[in-house]
Amino acid sequence: MTEEKKVTRRGFLTAAVSAVVAGVVAGVGGYYAGLGAAGPAATTTVTVPGPATTVTYTTTVTESVSAPIEGPKEILIGASLALTGPMAPFDAGITFGHKAAVEDINKLGGVYVRQYGRRIPVRYIVYNNETEPAKAASLAAKLILEDGVIALVGGDGPPVTWNPICAQAERYKTPIVAGSPWEPWWAGGPYKYAWSILFRIATKPGIATGHPWLEGRVGYCLTDVALAITDKYADQTNRRVAVLACDDADGRGWYEAFPAVLKEAGYTPWRTPPHTGEKLGLYPPGTTDFTGIIRAWKEADCQIMWANLPGADFGIVVKQMAGLGYTPKLGWIARGAMFYEDIMAWGGDLPEGWISEIKWDPRFPPEICRGIGDTTPMSLFERWTKEKGTPPVYQHTYTIGMGYSAMQVLLDAIERADKLDKESINEAIAETSGYFMSGHIRFSKEAHDSPNPIMCGQWQKVDQPWKWEMKIVFSQHPWMKPDADLIFPIPAKG
Repeated sequence: MTEEKKVTRRGFLTAAVSAVVAGVVAGVGGYYAGLGAAGPAATTTVTVPGPATTVTYTTTVTESVSAPIEGPKEILIGASLALTGPMAPFDAGITFGHKAAVEDINKLGGVYVRQYGRRIPVRYIVYNNETEPAKAASLAAKLILEDGVIALVGGDGPPVTWNPICAQAERYKTPIVAGSPWEPWWAGGPYKYAWSILFRIATKPGIATGHPWLEGRVGYCLTDVALAITDKYADQTNRRVAVLACDDADGRGWYEAFPAVLKEAGYTPWRTPPHTGEKLGLYPPGTTDFTGIIRAWKEADCQIMWANLPGADFGIVVKQMAGLGYTPKLGWIARGAMFYEDIMAWGGDLPEGWISEIKWDPRFPPEICRGIGDTTPMSLFERWTKEKGTPPVYQHTYTIGMGYSAMQVLLDAIERADKLDKESINEAIAETSGYFMSGHIRFSKEAHDSPNPIMCGQWQKVDQPWKWEMKIVFSQHPWMKPDADLIFPIPAKG
């Protein structure tokens, strides 16, 4: 007798991620061939020396009374970032966070290195990879081989650039604290020297993944949040979902995985592969006419939308939806509704009601999300608004917190390593367990990640000159409560 085995939702979600992985691998597969063809680097070097001081960064270190070896004048840390190109909105905040953490540690005199019995200032070097995978890799190699950095740093971004960067870190045995969705990032490994501080897509962390402290906890996978907020209002919809994604390295794998997730959860991902075998909503980059797709959704009365696309593209989509008189009741827009400048460009009341994930926010409690010295999430955000002259919108550029946290983890590991040795620093990263700017960080030695908490935010109108703020409307973390109710349904556009 053959026993039929049922697939649990958890098992299904884990399996579905293979589609995301496949999409990313396809997107970065060609970068190796072009490594030697990358153009000249656009370079920014930031040196922030601090005054001599006897104040220590950690209270567990006592300075040696014996005559120390002089050692280097500075510690070099590098980053290959997308300061221009499609991913520039992410990395503008990342590099700001890096610089802020370096400024904070240098105010203390630098990182204390027991090997030399003193604090050593940090110099941060960043190159612009222009969101090109081959260039991202070649610049990471340049930082290691030519600039002589002791480590690399990241914070938050798609695997299309971070996988090639981490491959170089592995090749040259240089530690890197990065940040990329775990499943497609790990597909580029496994890694020995690369570590991620970003969320997981669907593979829940726990005992099986080397995170026993997260066993049974929710809010660390993207599907936890997306499905939870959708399930909350599902009975007020017909469960038909309009699925939209750009056929780029980030959106392609997402489109292959998430319709299947929706179907397994009891929704109908309209005219996608799990539904009819079609690929409605998967569009090529550069598309400007979405009316055919929108009409299909409207005719089917799709009352929910899930999407992953650039903010500029969704601006075109939402204008055309308004023109055709179509607005879903609930819309989760990954990537496209994350940044204030993107949604402001849509104009009118088009931003109202769209939701997206929150990975870091200035409202996070300082006792959980701790900076160097007296820096808090809110004070870091205030530094950003003062320097950039941007309105005080909390989710203007959330990546500042992720960039700060990645650099902070690395600086902490260098200090605990006691010496400027890459192997020792890497071992110290593996033993990290503490509270940093993005929250509690503790790495799995098997999976090399520390999944960050995720919440759900919604763009809502406020009576302020900046007009829009992303309110926290859903959280599975007791230390961060929502600060507003979700607007449901989304107000009709047009």
